[in-house]
Amino acid sequence: MWEVTVDNPLAGLTEEEARDRLAAVGLNVVSRPGRRGLSRILLEALREPMFLLLLGAAVLYLAFGNLGEGVFMVIGASASVGLVVLQEARSERALEALLELAQPRARVVRDGVERLILARDIVPGDLVLVGEGERLPADGDLVGEEVLQVDESVLTGEAAPVSKFCAKASNVEASALAEVASALFSGTLVVRGQGVMRVSRTGAGSALGQIAGSLAAIRPTPSPLQQTAGRLTTMIGATSLVFCLLVAMAYGVARGDWVAGALAGITVAIALIPEEFPMVLAVFFALGAWRLANHQVLVRRSAAIETLGAASVLCVDKTGTLTENRMRVSRLWTAEGEAIVTRDTRLAGSAAELLRIAALASASRPVDPMDKAIRDLAGDGSAEFIDAGPCRLWPLSPQRMAIVQLWRRRDGIELAAAKGAPEAIFALCDLSALDRRRHQSIVERFAAEGLRVLGVASVAGPSGFLTDPAENAFAFQGLVAFEDPLRPDARAALQEAQRAGVKVIMITGDHPATALAIARSAGLDVSAGVLSGSDLEELSAPALAERMSTVRVFARIAPEQKLRLVEALKTAGEVVAMTGDGVNDAPALEAAHIGVAMGRRGSDVAREAADLVLLDDSFASIVGGVRLGRRIFANLRRALTYVTAIHVPIAGLALAPILMGLPPLLMPLHVVLLELIIDPTSALAFEAEPSAADAMRLPPRRPDEMLFGRRQIALAILQGLVLLAGVLGLYVWALDAGRGEAAARGAALLALVVGNLILALTDSASSGRVFIPQRRSYGLIVLAVAGVMTTVLAAPPIAKLFAIAVPDGELLALSLAVAILAGGGGAAGMATLTKTDFASWRP
Repeated sequence: MWEVTVDNPLAGLTEEEARDRLAAVGLNVVSRPGRRGLSRILLEALREPMFLLLLGAAVLYLAFGNLGEGVFMVIGASASVGLVVLQEARSERALEALLELAQPRARVVRDGVERLILARDIVPGDLVLVGEGERLPADGDLVGEEVLQVDESVLTGEAAPVSKFCAKASNVEASALAEVASALFSGTLVVRGQGVMRVSRTGAGSALGQIAGSLAAIRPTPSPLQQTAGRLTTMIGATSLVFCLLVAMAYGVARGDWVAGALAGITVAIALIPEEFPMVLAVFFALGAWRLANHQVLVRRSAAIETLGAASVLCVDKTGTLTENRMRVSRLWTAEGEAIVTRDTRLAGSAAELLRIAALASASRPVDPMDKAIRDLAGDGSAEFIDAGPCRLWPLSPQRMAIVQLWRRRDGIELAAAKGAPEAIFALCDLSALDRRRHQSIVERFAAEGLRVLGVASVAGPSGFLTDPAENAFAFQGLVAFEDPLRPDARAALQEAQRAGVKVIMITGDHPATALAIARSAGLDVSAGVLSGSDLEELSAPALAERMSTVRVFARIAPEQKLRLVEALKTAGEVVAMTGDGVNDAPALEAAHIGVAMGRRGSDVAREAADLVLLDDSFASIVGGVRLGRRIFANLRRALTYVTAIHVPIAGLALAPILMGLPPLLMPLHVVLLELIIDPTSALAFEAEPSAADAMRLPPRRPDEMLFGRRQIALAILQGLVLLAGVLGLYVWALDAGRGEAAARGAALLALVVGNLILALTDSASSGRVFIPQRRSYGLIVLAVAGVMTTVLAAPPIAKLFAIAVPDGELLALSLAVAILAGGGGAAGMATLTKTDFASWRP
């Protein structure tokens, strides 16, 4: 067992001790998710139908004597698999970076200073500050006088919370039961209270590690779109195999050449299979999640990427999201008057006593920003008491929106300090109606200035006098007002959301006047006033729906009321993004289309229930996420449209000449060459495409609009048929003009490749700009393809291998003209798609 060597047991370990122990016991991890290494990615790629077909074609070429073509097929198949492995490895690296960002963190005390560290770096002997809504990162024991309620169902299956208290606490008898009651276990959840835990066991040595060593982080399940694409690819793959057999039989029966028939069938099958679909989706989701993380939005469920761009309502907290959550005590009000607090203010008399009582009602190791602000200004203030912490506390609850802490003085007198919502403090005090109205007017004046206000009260008596705060009349001490500045980027972000047709609803537990003041300063529409939690309870469902169509500010809202707001918005047909940070926010986060948890101040329960986690808790990050979500959706739609479109001419050119009795145009090695162009183009050029200039000046799309539906399929087929008609017409004309089979095939192949690149450019260029840094990857692909095609056409051995010849000047010019006209025809189609997409989005 590690021993604490510092003089002050609550100073924690030193950093040097922590490093030594980490080296001795290892990281505080139970298990690590299995990473897909290169070997696993390679095996998965080798099982794809596309590779198997390429391998079959290579075997036929090698078996029947065409060694050069067989070798090329093997090289082409290897290159195709290599591209898939490269893209998948890139996606894995992005996911690894996200896992690093998603690592849980813990607040520890080291060298007497509170620090935020990765939970995996916790070591035995560390002092960890734990609070409501947090999962315990290791095994340990509760120290100090605090009492916790802990859900241990992850270990015991028993859902009822268990009380935890220090075995040596002054209000608990020392017994075997008390020793057990102080034990805390990794993975269990704090449902109420806050305290300090001294770590005893970490990682595999913890209770969770011993009984759940086989538990690994579950890999995200495929999103609905990924499942749909997988089914589509499987269906088309099966169809392509049927076509392969039919074409091979028809060719063999009609021409008597069964080997050529088998190769023709394989060519058609390879041309039909859209094997890029799963890869494109995997790359877009992985890199999209990585891009969102760079915008301070961590994706926990990939399906949220599909939904984010369609969000029509953003329900956001005020504190910490629109404001900085950097509380500072601004005003103190007592019966003697009002004090404005600055950095140099020296308090005395009733103002100093008000601050002292407020500090005694605050956590010793504060997490809440208001508790921190009070403690920073008032200091410790516990010297006159027997213990460094309260001997008993009554936490905040829905029934009493105030916290009460009981302290025992050295003379035997006990002092109860209360702090909370002014109306809750008024209820604890024996105030006349006149005093209540007077105090309430001060609260409303402060709130109208955008200040958060807490009431403070106290009561003293002999030992054991307080069993229920509601049964004693407290003395009203005064009011403490806090200033929480608006985030500098909040106003601009809110304006951007409004231009994008996204409604922003502010939800807060603050006083209505405070909520209105902050909403007004942020630029939120306050013309419909504010709806309070008490008013909400009195409204029927239809009446609430009517009010929510205009009201944008909700105040004094309890966490459980958020769920009703979400359901009302969903009933109205909105796509709802809801933010939350507390334990009670979890139902609303689960119910929303997009649950957004706070990364800095959010509870573990909220993060587990959410789809996204804001790493900086900023409203601007949510709006940035919506912007990026729209970009990902648009680029993914264009990529899938392009992949579908380019398979139409490839399949058509592989099949049509056979049906027309012409010499085959495309052979397996030609299709392999084309596939080597399609894969990087669809994954790299489209994913890197920036947002359209007007992406955030358009309303959200309809929630029932499919990413890849009939309109996109129709456009893809139209684009593909235009390119097919142009290239096939060129091939037939060249044959009829007596240019020779090899030259005609060379001209057609060149037109198809160039048309493919032009179609990719027109489909991807949503910004309307061609020469931009984001299109660097496309430029590299064009240069590489130009080099390959020059080599294929100009090098006689390779040209012979591909059964092509260099077209003469006239045919070469005609080939490029056909490519530009047929491939560029996609530009008009994409423009039509863009207009119809936006026209179909909600008005």
